[in-house]
Amino acid sequence: MSGKIGVIGTGVVGQALADGFLKHGYEVMRGTREPAKLADWQKGAGAKAHVGSQTDAAKYGDFVVLAVKGTAAEEIVAQLGSALDGRIVIDTTNPIANAPPTNGVIAFFTGPNDSLMERLQKRAPRVRFVKAFSCVGSALMIDPKLSAKPSMFICGNDGAAKEVTKGLLDRLGWETEDMGGVESARAIEPLCQLWCIPGILRNDWGGRAFKLVHA
Repeated sequence: MSGKIGVIGTGVVGQALADGFLKHGYEVMRGTREPAKLADWQKGAGAKAHVGSQTDAAKYGDFVVLAVKGTAAEEIVAQLGSALDGRIVIDTTNPIANAPPTNGVIAFFTGPNDSLMERLQKRAPRVRFVKAFSCVGSALMIDPKLSAKPSMFICGNDGAAKEVTKGLLDRLGWETEDMGGVESARAIEPLCQLWCIPGILRNDWGGRAFKLVHA
C-alpha cells in the first residue's frame, strides 16, 4: 500500500476519518466540489494533507473512502464514473432518509431486502466496494477508547479489498468481523439505526460501539 487515501466527503465523518488517517501517517486527499472551502483545514492539517476535486480524490492513492450523505451517494458514484473503476472504495454511507425518526428510530430509504451498498455496487460493478465505518459515530472511528476492542462489521464481494480494509482497521484499533458478500450490508447498515437510538431518545451520543463475542 502506498500510504495514500482519498476521502470523498466534507462532512463530520469525512473530516474525522481524514484527520485520523493523517494521525496514523497516511497521506490524505479530501475531494470536494468546492476545494476552496477546505483551504483552512488543509493549512492546519500539515504537509500530508491535500485537497482536490472529487475526481482527484477518487484517483488518489490505492483506495478511496466514500463519506457522503446516503441520499447523495448514488449520484456521486455515477458522476465519478470510470475514475473509481478497479479502486477499493470503503463505503461508510447509510441510507438515512430525510424523514424524521419514529420513537428514536431513524428512517431508511431502503427496504429490508435491499441496501445502499448493493445499489452502489450495481451502479458501479467494477468498483471494489467494502462496507466499513457505518455502525459507529464519528468520534470513535479512530482509536476507540472503550472497555474492550470493538468490532467493525465489513462486507463486500472482493476478498483482497476486504484484506486491505482489515489492515487499515487493525491499525486504527478495531477488531474486524467479515460478514461476507455485498448482500450482508442489509444487516450491517441497520446497525446505524440501533446505534443512534440512545442519542435521539436521551441525547446520549457517548462512547459506545458494537462487539461480537465469540464462544
